[in-house]
Amino acid sequence: MSTSFHLRGLVLALVLAGATGCSSPKTAIYEHENFDDSGTFSRNYPVSDVAACEAARRALLSQGYIITSSDPKLVSGNKSFQQTGETHLQISFNVVCAEDGSGEHHATMFANALQDRYALKKVNNSASLGVGVLGSVSMPIGSTDDSMVKVASETVTSPKFYDRYFALVDVFLPQEKPAAPLPEAPKAELGVPEPKAAEPVAPAAPVAEPEASQPLAPPPDAAPIAPEQPAVPVQAPPALPAPTEAIPALPSPP
Repeated sequence: MSTSFHLRGLVLALVLAGATGCSSPKTAIYEHENFDDSGTFSRNYPVSDVAACEAARRALLSQGYIITSSDPKLVSGNKSFQQTGETHLQISFNVVCAEDGSGEHHATMFANALQDRYALKKVNNSASLGVGVLGSVSMPIGSTDDSMVKVASETVTSPKFYDRYFALVDVFLPQEKPAAPLPEAPKAELGVPEPKAAEPVAPAAPVAEPEASQPLAPPPDAAPIAPEQPAVPVQAPPALPAPTEAIPALPSPP
């Protein structure tokens, strides 16, 4: 008797523990949102916001997406996938381009994809049959309508999915055109001088008219040229001997 009582108590404790575990609150989904800058949904491009969104639009068009927006800075598109006969999948792409403010040609592209799942739902339409005594009676006969009903919607968070998309956007970005090379001057051939530009010719100065000719005066008579005399050598006087006696003075006149 005591053994069965203990077994019943143990089973009751296990049941209570299971009930307590089932009733524990689950972590809310928004607790997983860290709002960290992981770079999964955005990329920076050295172009304007309009040019970035144009590249995003061309990337989606090249993969079969249907574009449903006309804003130059906003791109929306969707693409459908038929997985099985009763399930349908649709991916909706949304791209927003914004200027960074750091330069005229620098923008950030934000992209996110939404995945919607649809399932085939059958609805039986019953027909109403009118009876005079019983009134209107619904009979389980008639047609069956099939319609696709959305059963799930989820944002795509795979980093590889966005890496492939942004890599495709790079292909459609406008490429910078290289500067045209300056034309080179033609080189002169060997032995042939380069042609020189014609120099402007200064206008000739007016030439003064010659005055009327005048009769020339006859030259004056030239003086007769005297014949040159030969030079006569000058002889010095002979030296006299010094007087030995005094010379008397001459008598004075009476």
